[in-house]
Amino acid sequence: MDQAISSAPRSDSTAGSAPSAASPKSQRDPAGASAEKRRVALHSMTAAAAMALLKLAVGLLSGSLGVLSDAAHSGLDLVGSAFTFFSVRVSGKPADETHSYGHGKIENLSSFGEAGLMAASCIWIVWDAVDRIFFHPVPLRHSVWPALVLIASVGVDWWRSRRLRAIARKTGSPALAMDAFHFASDIWASGAVLAGLGATWVGVCYHLAWLRYADPAAALVVSFMILRMTFRLGREAADALMDEIPAETRRRLMREVQRVPGVLAVEQARVRRSGADYFADLTLALPRRSTFEHTGELVETATAAVQRVLPGADVVVRTVPRQTRAESIFDRVRAVAARHNLSVHELSIQSHQGRLRVELHVEIEEKMRLREAHSFVSALEEEILREVPEIDAVLTHIESEPATIEQPEEMVGDDRRIELALRAAAAHIPEIIDVHAIAVSRTGDHISLTCHCTLSDDLPMHRVHEIITALEDRFKLECPEVYRVTIHPEPVTDNTR
Repeated sequence: MDQAISSAPRSDSTAGSAPSAASPKSQRDPAGASAEKRRVALHSMTAAAAMALLKLAVGLLSGSLGVLSDAAHSGLDLVGSAFTFFSVRVSGKPADETHSYGHGKIENLSSFGEAGLMAASCIWIVWDAVDRIFFHPVPLRHSVWPALVLIASVGVDWWRSRRLRAIARKTGSPALAMDAFHFASDIWASGAVLAGLGATWVGVCYHLAWLRYADPAAALVVSFMILRMTFRLGREAADALMDEIPAETRRRLMREVQRVPGVLAVEQARVRRSGADYFADLTLALPRRSTFEHTGELVETATAAVQRVLPGADVVVRTVPRQTRAESIFDRVRAVAARHNLSVHELSIQSHQGRLRVELHVEIEEKMRLREAHSFVSALEEEILREVPEIDAVLTHIESEPATIEQPEEMVGDDRRIELALRAAAAHIPEIIDVHAIAVSRTGDHISLTCHCTLSDDLPMHRVHEIITALEDRFKLECPEVYRVTIHPEPVTDNTR
């Protein structure tokens, strides 16, 4: 058994400093969530354009490097908002033949590009600030307008960051989350510039010459804040592009899956993120005696466990059969037969003088020729001896597996005689309470009999088998012409209802 099963729901959750898991609404309505992301990104871009133009005009009129640096910062906000708007439009496209994991990575790529632009602005601001402090000081033209524009900027940035953060949490968009973080930091940057302008004005009023450096110093503060934010955003974007996830997230995922009853081990767990979506690829070790139906149930349970950690994740589970310590010799023999998709029954093991001998019945396709069937079964016996070295010999009884639907005919003449013979045979076995629902039919030249046999509730199954076998043997002594006998045992309590 080695199979891969996929569970298709997409994740809108995030990790680290990104927003929390998406709400059920966004998962049920991805088109609506994408439209909402585009709308808030467009509003943010419009606000960033307006504030960049205002700050640039006031900075040029006042000559304040702090205001100009903040205008440059807002210009980068505009470029970043444009990147975000473009990325959320592309990321909303469904997966296609060339992008089987969707287009979510474009949001991480946008964030990385925005970080590069911010780093470039830091170099320009630091260079100009150092030049004004040490080489070419520039006198400021004091006015109330820079202060008013910066105060308005703080209000707009607060509104933008609050709105972006809300939609980012709702949709799980990393691009919007980083934009929200960016605009929240603008509030502190604008505050630093205001402090620089105020300190310069105080220096002029009170003739404190050293305060003339307050404005370029404020510009340096803004640049260092941008640099710090650039490093953080750039690292997060690079981590996402390299499919890095928090180690604790992976550990939580593995703990949840390992708690699933029937899972022996999580042999491999890989998780990647694409935009707001998570993709999990797991290899689970399961008992090799598990049926396909049971394996399917375990995969569904494991998928649900993954999605408790990463809501809505796209999960692919590969299962591999593994031997367990609790396996008996019977289980190991059946496992070899199951590997060849064979049905076995009447499996028994005898121990004689410390040597084990296995006997089993194997059902082979009825159209297979004897030579081919014998070669197949001989190879099976050799494999059992290799897999279970405790066994010294294997004897296989070959039976044909019916491949056609039988068309039985009702018998009229001999059925009463056959029924009486069955009841007489049952009367000689004291554990049999009664036999009923007797039916006799003919298929071609073969006569078949079916019946129900009532036994005590407390009989162990090995004794039930012995009684049924004894009844069949005694009956066939009286009616050797009957080719097949099928006896269904049932408890007396069930028969009396």
